[in-house]
Amino acid sequence: METPKGCCAPQGAGLALPAPALAARASDDLKAAISGQMVPLKGGFFDMGAALGRYPDDMDSPPRRVHLSPFRIGRTTVTNRLFRQFATESGYRTTAEVEGWSYVFHLFLADLRAWPDHPLQTPWWRKVDGAYWAAPEGPGSDTRDREDHPATHLSWFDGQALADFTDTRLPTEAEWEFAARGGLKGKRFPWGNDLVPAAGHRHNTWQGVFPGRNSAEDGFVGTCPADHYAPNGYGLHNMTGNVWEWVQDDFGPLPLGKGLPPRDPVR
Repeated sequence: METPKGCCAPQGAGLALPAPALAARASDDLKAAISGQMVPLKGGFFDMGAALGRYPDDMDSPPRRVHLSPFRIGRTTVTNRLFRQFATESGYRTTAEVEGWSYVFHLFLADLRAWPDHPLQTPWWRKVDGAYWAAPEGPGSDTRDREDHPATHLSWFDGQALADFTDTRLPTEAEWEFAARGGLKGKRFPWGNDLVPAAGHRHNTWQGVFPGRNSAEDGFVGTCPADHYAPNGYGLHNMTGNVWEWVQDDFGPLPLGKGLPPRDPVR
């Protein structure tokens, strides 16, 4: 498999295993927990993408005008608490659990010599046996003090399984970007153009010299609570920083086309 050219992501874990069949449907409590944190958005026209992409391999340039139907999206990412409820009710085992390993960032490991395997171009990610969402740093770790943090070590199949179980769906890339902008136009971030505005940090991202030293000037070396920092204009938290998030679409360029702006595009 070809190693991707992203700035810091690890290589994929080969062919991800299909999600096991679910034995039941979500309880009313779980559905209520999901529904209660959904924010309705009206949709409409917006310019998707960026004029000057810093990472051309992201294929976000040039921007294109698109139209979205009304949709709903979560106020935060799925937390460890919520994913635990899903896993308990469904009996679902994630891709990392089935395959028996996942990648862990090197700063979170006490002894790198114990985990020498890593992607060629991103050696800061180490292959750790037994790492999964409930043991993010591998055997002996847990999420007891991070229940309100985003669930991690989840594949696209895992996100899709949660959505299917709760009668929801993953957002499209266009929906996610529309939501992330928070109603602002022509800005680099959901709060404006400054990475760190005068009022202080607005998202959890790397501080210091990557990948060796994170000064944690924003308050965190790892993840932060899913609702930490002020929300954007749509009431959504951490739409930049903290963790990568899944969408419905395949990864690839969005056809520009001609004529009317595409409606509800999916790659």
